[in-house]
Amino acid sequence: MRSSIPAFVLLFALLSFALSACNLPRDAVSSTEMSVTQAYETVQARLTGTALVTTPDQTTATPTTAATSSPTSLTTPIATSTTAPTVAISTATPRVACDQAAAGNPIDVTIPDDTVFQPGVSFTKVWRLQNTGSCTWNRSYAVAFFSGDQMNAPASMTLSGDVAPGQSVDLSVDMVAPTKAGNYQGNWKLRNAANVLFGIGPGSAAPFWVRIVVAVTATPTSTPRIATPTATTAAPATATSPAHIVGTASLNVNAMLDFDNDRINTSGSDVAYTANESGKHQLSPQGNALIGLYGASQPAQSSCQASALGTSPVVVEDTPSGTYLCYRTDEGRYGRARLSSFNADNLTVTLEFLTWP
Repeated sequence: MRSSIPAFVLLFALLSFALSACNLPRDAVSSTEMSVTQAYETVQARLTGTALVTTPDQTTATPTTAATSSPTSLTTPIATSTTAPTVAISTATPRVACDQAAAGNPIDVTIPDDTVFQPGVSFTKVWRLQNTGSCTWNRSYAVAFFSGDQMNAPASMTLSGDVAPGQSVDLSVDMVAPTKAGNYQGNWKLRNAANVLFGIGPGSAAPFWVRIVVAVTATPTSTPRIATPTATTAAPATATSPAHIVGTASLNVNAMLDFDNDRINTSGSDVAYTANESGKHQLSPQGNALIGLYGASQPAQSSCQASALGTSPVVVEDTPSGTYLCYRTDEGRYGRARLSSFNADNLTVTLEFLTWP
């Protein structure tokens, strides 16, 4: 165990001893000098030992030469971010126009482009469109003729029901092929409640169309064909004949319509539009005319000839818009009529009809 005598006590004792040695004889002095030297070395050794003593809770550090120590930089390193810069992306939803449309799948449900027809043949063009706008198409909207060849089609046809954004709808228009051979194209658009037209494609500017080819008819012979009556009933026609007359009529209550001549309130009328005892409105055949419901699809001439026709009236309020009727006029011609619309405000009914020869 090392001495715990303070260093300054040893130093004081050494100095006192040295001063007293000055009064001793020479031999004694020499001996004393050696003793002083030894004492000094002892004190130095104790001082050095004291410097190396550490408290129990400290670790004795091995001294190292400053020259061999690795220098520690006092400069604080600048942190460099490795995170990719954040790009601001707008999350705002782009505004969708109120009225815009796109081609459905397919757009041509019937009558593909360049379908060949005989002159005067009636047909129904059906387009499939999708509502890609933000507004619902309702009964105030219509499909309207825009440009080109109208082909005996009505100027416009109102939609039969609502078409919400994202939904598709089939739009059908009855037409008649022109009587002259050639290529024909009619362009159509949609029309909103404010009578503004809009189509498909970018900016809803492009129309949708029907394009047909009317075939060259054979040159008739010099001898006219004369129908010879027979005792048996003639077989229904297998092909649609050219139309005798095509028209659109809006009837007020108590009005009558002649399907043979497209005339209202004249003699020889085929149907009357009246109110019944229940307060509903009906279409009743007149004279020798017959009428009957057919359905939502457009009938051909042979279909109407084979239909069960009678004298029972058709109640307008109970018949959905777009329903087809078949009829036989008082002159014996067959035809079809489409219940286009019924206006509950002024109680008018609109019929689109075609009578075959």
